Amino acid sequence: MSQENWAFAATVVVLLGMATLVGRALGRQTQLGLNPAAIAAFNRRVRAWWVICAALSVALLSKWLTVMLFGLVSFAALREFITLTPTRLSDHRALFWVFFFFLPLQYLLVWRNAYPLFSVMIPVFAFVFVPMRVAIAGDPKRFLERVAKIQTGMLICVYCLSYAPAVLYLEAPGLTHSGAARLLFLLVLLSLLSEAVQFAWSRLYGRHVIAPQINQSRTWEGFLGSSATIGLVGAALYQIGATPFTKLWHAAAASMLVAVMGFAGSMTMSAIKRDRRVQDYGVLTEGQPGVLDRADALCFAAPVFYHAVRWFLQG
Repeated sequence: MSQENWAFAATVVVLLGMATLVGRALGRQTQLGLNPAAIAAFNRRVRAWWVICAALSVALLSKWLTVMLFGLVSFAALREFITLTPTRLSDHRALFWVFFFFLPLQYLLVWRNAYPLFSVMIPVFAFVFVPMRVAIAGDPKRFLERVAKIQTGMLICVYCLSYAPAVLYLEAPGLTHSGAARLLFLLVLLSLLSEAVQFAWSRLYGRHVIAPQINQSRTWEGFLGSSATIGLVGAALYQIGATPFTKLWHAAAASMLVAVMGFAGSMTMSAIKRDRRVQDYGVLTEGQPGVLDRADALCFAAPVFYHAVRWFLQG
């Protein structure tokens, strides 16, 4: 690997190591009155982040393997989403098209770098096809609700998440495959790290819960503190040459957007879980978090990060 890649890899290890130490330190601070279950959940997330970042090392080796990896993640996330938002028998053929045609086609278009097409394929063509196919099945009961569930699952789990590997195909003056791979690592790392920082800010300084009925651990202090902190992390990474951005404010703004949109994703998916009265999206093992629990922040951050970086690097 190049010197920049080694520097970035070392930074990833340091940041994840800091998150690990924060989790362990919070677990020992019994006098703070923190919820042991919440701290245990946070530490499980940090361990999962180590695995995720290790798996992402494939991005430095092969673009198509990275696209395939995210395609499998999308398939698992969409399966969890559909399982927790039950559909009727008449929806199964529409779901077949979603899982085995539109999902693979979306990632195929990403792999072929067909940007104008993959950016509209699901929100235009798939969104028109799904209600038509459900209507042909001849079951009008809760028609609008059923169609909305399928479309929402496609939008979040497939369309939005597919923008993460699409970062590898960004074209800009001086941007190499190595630089694009660092951008993907930056997106994933900051979306994960923002959750750790938000957790720490909320537990230590949180006073005003944003939406108690949705998520009692999300506070305004945590949101503002984590957004500012992640922006500073992005600026620091720029200073050491670990990002391909050409301006300091580009790195800081893109990083802050990841934190803001990651927060939006976590809140949105928490609202869906509260509506379905479940704790986690995991469906394979009872009581275990699912793929969508780990990727909720990334799903919302990926498309915004992609377009912001595209504008910054090409502007």
